[in-house]
Amino acid sequence: MTTTPITTSVFDLFKVGPGPSSSHTIGPMKAAFDFRQRINALPTEQQQRADAIHIHLYGSLSATGKGHGTDRAIVAGLLGWQPETTDPDALLALLKDPAVQYDVVVGERTLGVGPQHIHFEKKRYESAYANTMVLRLTAGEDVVLEEEYYSIGGGFILRKGEPETAPVTTPPPYPYGTMNELKALLTAHKLTLDELILRNEIALTGRSRSEVNQRIDQILEFMHKAVRRGLRHKGELPGSIRLRRKAPVLYQQAKGLAHSSDSFLIFLNAYCLAASEENAAGGIVVTAPTSGASGVIPGLTFLARHHFHYDRSTLRAGMLAAAAIGFLVKHNASISGAEMGCMGEIGTASAMGAAFLAQCAGKPIEAIEAAAEIGIEHHLGMTCDPIGGYVQIPCIERNAMGAVKAYNAFLLATSGAASMQKISLDSVIKVMKATGRDMSTKYKETSEAGLALSATEC
Repeated sequence: MTTTPITTSVFDLFKVGPGPSSSHTIGPMKAAFDFRQRINALPTEQQQRADAIHIHLYGSLSATGKGHGTDRAIVAGLLGWQPETTDPDALLALLKDPAVQYDVVVGERTLGVGPQHIHFEKKRYESAYANTMVLRLTAGEDVVLEEEYYSIGGGFILRKGEPETAPVTTPPPYPYGTMNELKALLTAHKLTLDELILRNEIALTGRSRSEVNQRIDQILEFMHKAVRRGLRHKGELPGSIRLRRKAPVLYQQAKGLAHSSDSFLIFLNAYCLAASEENAAGGIVVTAPTSGASGVIPGLTFLARHHFHYDRSTLRAGMLAAAAIGFLVKHNASISGAEMGCMGEIGTASAMGAAFLAQCAGKPIEAIEAAAEIGIEHHLGMTCDPIGGYVQIPCIERNAMGAVKAYNAFLLATSGAASMQKISLDSVIKVMKATGRDMSTKYKETSEAGLALSATEC
């Protein structure tokens, strides 16, 4: 009997948008844009009565929202901006002057929205999700329209009252909800992992095979542009930490040690830091599966293209295998730092990266599963405790460490018999979910404990 099938698109998992946090930037921007659309669908009489828009943020959105740029992202969404087409420089410029209000279209008029309309609530809010936002259109003390949204990681949002899984027009031809079910389908239909994921994607999105392949190529190019930008850009990252970029220095070191046994790791570290530093600076990145983990897969795919010289079709197959692992974690646990701690972000990215490498190397599904399982297993319990709420310390270096673990997980899974692996991917995802549930909220993207308390030393 099949569990509830996964119906997430590859391009919902790999989304393009501005950093530094998919759950705090891309998700809130999408929610605010949706609220804007609903405001403008109201009857004219209700639009005319309204005199203000207020946004109330709870949980991690309140605790670290300032450092993550949540307030700017919400204003951008209300202005009609979309993540993939947002100018990162224009986004960073929003709310710099607290006296400036931004005109939001409400029917045939506009309402000003500024910092005074965004409320970082400290009180507990009864919600099933850690990242909750309540948006209200008001007329004096009356509420004209209210919507409650949840940012559930990776830029995915839910609106209160809507089902978590949106109905699909065409169901996937190969429905699965666990790795065991997925492997059974591969055996029964004699398919490779990438081919099965590709056929499901075609059915779910209505895209042709060539269109899916073209979009994967575009996603890879967005990733690699972030790496290239990060290798060039120097100086300090935004925010009070005053953290200096390391990627360009590491890259020059790696080039100088080209014949050293260490150069391979230094190159990989440089690529991962480059993309992650671009994310921290609010640049355009790809959620993989989140913005906070947007250095792992870009670093590994950049290495695979430029050092291993894999062709496009091999890289695409690897990306589809990585997506399959991301789907399983999102479906059966969570990819949100506010829900799982950093094991939900870097842990998932590392597992996805290990699967990517195994698929590109032409390994069977047993090795791909083992690589992914090892990747998650050795991130279990990892806290999410960013200093100052910025996606900088420990997040940037953690991306590089996650990629190195992914590579080692690939080596461990493929250097012996994968059948010797005692723990299944399904089992470790269950453990991940239980660990995230048991972990203190202080260690889940609130900056209230752990490394975040060392901010005074920075």
